[in-house]
Amino acid sequence: MENQGGFEPKSFWMTTRDYAPGPALAGDLDVDVVVVGGGFTGLSTAYHLKQMRPGLSVALVEGEIIGFGASGRNGGFSMTLFGLTMGITALRFGRARAREAHLYMERAVDLLADLVSRLSLDCDYEHPGFLRVATSPRYEKRILHEMKLAHSLGITGIKWLDRDQTRAQVNSDKYLGAWWEPRCGILNPAKLAWAWRDVIQGQGVSVFENSPATAIQLTPGGVRVTTPGGTVSAKKAVLATNAWSHLVPGLARKQTPAWTHIVLTEPLDEARLGPLGWKNRQGVEDARNLVHYYRLTADNRLLMGGRDVTLSYGRNMDRDRNEAVFQGLAADVSDLFPSLRGVRYTHQWGGPVSVTLDMAPAMGTAAGGRIVYSLGCMGHGVSLTHLNGAVAADLVEERKTDLTDVFFVNRKILPWPPEPVRALASAAVLAAMRLEDRFTD
Repeated sequence: MENQGGFEPKSFWMTTRDYAPGPALAGDLDVDVVVVGGGFTGLSTAYHLKQMRPGLSVALVEGEIIGFGASGRNGGFSMTLFGLTMGITALRFGRARAREAHLYMERAVDLLADLVSRLSLDCDYEHPGFLRVATSPRYEKRILHEMKLAHSLGITGIKWLDRDQTRAQVNSDKYLGAWWEPRCGILNPAKLAWAWRDVIQGQGVSVFENSPATAIQLTPGGVRVTTPGGTVSAKKAVLATNAWSHLVPGLARKQTPAWTHIVLTEPLDEARLGPLGWKNRQGVEDARNLVHYYRLTADNRLLMGGRDVTLSYGRNMDRDRNEAVFQGLAADVSDLFPSLRGVRYTHQWGGPVSVTLDMAPAMGTAAGGRIVYSLGCMGHGVSLTHLNGAVAADLVEERKTDLTDVFFVNRKILPWPPEPVRALASAAVLAAMRLEDRFTD
């Protein structure tokens, strides 16, 4: 299926329905709120603002097309993972906040499932649950430790499947057991982002694509966002920029981008799919630091992502391709599922995720409340961003709610060091993660 409007699809997802980008900003506009960024965070923020106060004038500006960034390129998992692991969250913020984070993510998954159903968002949504599989004795120990922590925090709905129970769900002789959690959805993220554009435009939000913010300035009356074709002046701005936030003054050291990569097979016939026994279509991850994540698409392609990440330096945001990772992911598929040896791969792509130094999301306000920001989705942001949009709307409206009271709103963010130290530090962290994975594998 060809896309309309002359843009180059950045993922397989962007080829699965026609999409015509909307107009760029032309001229100057005055609104109550301007949202910078057309991914899930910005789209959800705009939606919740208009739900909260229909008479509010809202404009959304996106530098490329809606869903261009992580929102149109991810694996399509709506899941409960906050940050890197529950254990790391507990170590950094304490046990009570680790519990709070997980409950927030449960709420996020439920919110997205409800929105998809209630608004009839066309995104191939399924709710098959999630398996975190152990592929070595050390990973088994790691998962069981995470489960023990979850249960000690009073978190329910998670149970251990032994080797045979796991292989009865998805059949790989590499599996020693798995964390099973029913609260997980899988979906087509680009279709979801594009469905959201239709929804918010129907609410009266002005959406401008191919309108990069070249300057964001405070004014006596609020904030002015400058694009090549004009400006948007607003009382408040929401910076829903995530992996691009290091390009925004004031957010530059709060996060750094890292690229995760994906390969996708041709549609699998029964001869190839049958031996996998994957009848319930769960989303799957393993327990590596640099996880593998994999799932079936609506047309029964196998999507495999993860394994390693790519870093960049300075302002470079062109790191989508990593041939060594693509080749490694294809080899990993064959290793996990021998029946797929020789399968044809039709698509491979990458996209940036937003990584904070302490591996946890962050939201907050700046400039006396005139600016709201959200970043640090850590590669598990499909559900997170949707609830974060509701939080951002509350922050814009200066409402004190249970959502604005969560601990990662206006938290102190450990800053990444400036370049070139940032690049060296992130490379050192990545090298340590790779080394531990290699040893544990």
